Amino acid sequence: MKTQLFTPEDIEFLKKRGNSPEEVEHQFHFFTTGFPFANLQRAATVGDGIVRLDDTARETLIQQYDNLTAGKKLLKFVPASGAASRMFKEAFSFLEEPAEQIPDKAKELIHSLPNYALYDDLKKAMLQDHLSLDTEIENDNYKLILSYLLTDKGLNYGAKPKAVLQFHRYEDGCRTALEEHLVEAANYSKEADGTCRIHFTVSPQHLPLFKQLLENVQEKYEKKLNMKYRVEFSTQAPSTDTLAATEDNRPFRDHQGQLLFRPGGHGALIRNINDLEADVIFVKNIDNVFSEENLGDTITYKKMLAAQLLSLQEKLFAALDTLKAGSCSAEKLSEIRKFAEEELMISLNEYGITEEMLIQKLDRPLRVCGMVKNEGEPGGGPYWVKDSRGVTSLQIVESSQINQQNAEQKSIMQNSTHFNPVDMVCSFRRHNGGKFFLPDYVDDETGFISSKSYEGRPLKAMELPGLWNGAMARWITVFMEVPLTTFHPVKTIRDLQR
Repeated sequence: MKTQLFTPEDIEFLKKRGNSPEEVEHQFHFFTTGFPFANLQRAATVGDGIVRLDDTARETLIQQYDNLTAGKKLLKFVPASGAASRMFKEAFSFLEEPAEQIPDKAKELIHSLPNYALYDDLKKAMLQDHLSLDTEIENDNYKLILSYLLTDKGLNYGAKPKAVLQFHRYEDGCRTALEEHLVEAANYSKEADGTCRIHFTVSPQHLPLFKQLLENVQEKYEKKLNMKYRVEFSTQAPSTDTLAATEDNRPFRDHQGQLLFRPGGHGALIRNINDLEADVIFVKNIDNVFSEENLGDTITYKKMLAAQLLSLQEKLFAALDTLKAGSCSAEKLSEIRKFAEEELMISLNEYGITEEMLIQKLDRPLRVCGMVKNEGEPGGGPYWVKDSRGVTSLQIVESSQINQQNAEQKSIMQNSTHFNPVDMVCSFRRHNGGKFFLPDYVDDETGFISSKSYEGRPLKAMELPGLWNGAMARWITVFMEVPLTTFHPVKTIRDLQR
């Protein structure tokens, strides 16, 4: 391989760690060119890209759920690799305040601790050192309390993954986020034989914590819910890491002259999903989970999304069978085109109607995504977007992908009515029973570059296209409205009180 970037030793190093030198070089050129902004055409709204079902249509889908999922392999996929450090950003800042000046917010936080599920564990951790949490709260000793909460002096919550933190309190004890996902999954992704399959993506250093927690609780929930869990874990493959760059866009090397790679962000998880064996995959973030008594709408609308996906997939497979058989009548082609445009939200205005064109447009992975009315919550928005090939399609776009210096693009963003709470149901089964190779459906022009440092030196880091943004950009995408009562993210410690 001829390259100006890498030495022969570099190429050998890349191959040993599982990276394709050609792919790394292709990615690396984005440090020079930058990633283009999304080319928004208009915001997706109800009636123009977002489906809003009336009560009758929704109930019909939900009643069909059991029949549609019968015999299907169901799986819940939960990205759970992130540490909770950002969740406690404010609390960490209080540890840096002068001890004689008690910030009002710090005082408010420690006095509200009895309302949190983590309170009992924190009390036990301090008691091991002969300290009374209640007494220290009365004395406003916030630095001591927070050090036991956040550092390895006590619970070490600042370094642990969100999945293993105590989220909710019940009469019979407290539950972690992982446990809440076990309970939730049992309500919609349990198969006919009582098996419920869940896949968590984790950081390698946190894997022992996940396994220990699961070992402690799995049997309890299986007995409680009369079912059997099959829980899998995976980590991001080193081959999905991205090469860092210097400020003048050369490969960054450590003090030993070795190329420096960094994790490629959650977009790398598209390869983890690609390795799954399932007909229907429910995708949901680890921190978006309700307590059990508030799960009603979550279960209802998960079933609605999945039933919609499977109903559309049945029609899609039938259309592909017809098209691949050849000799479609003009009337049949027109019927399939109408289905593609009106039900699968595929924009075909610029294309002539042929069997080959329709096969190309229909023979792709399929996802149905829940969209919530935008009431100030953060999240990627749904838009009609034109890509570099001139193809217009529905996409989930983050604000960082939008050129807000462009008045037209900013106006489109401001007209957005909904956001994506990462609530989606996916299938990458082909109509012949095989699987799509998901990396083939990534738009690699939708990554992100940020400024970081290593060994005291500045560097540029590259994140791959986001999992539900560019990594699924070339899937068939259908947006459906779901209520805000299905969205309960925990981004800060205070969210645990909501």
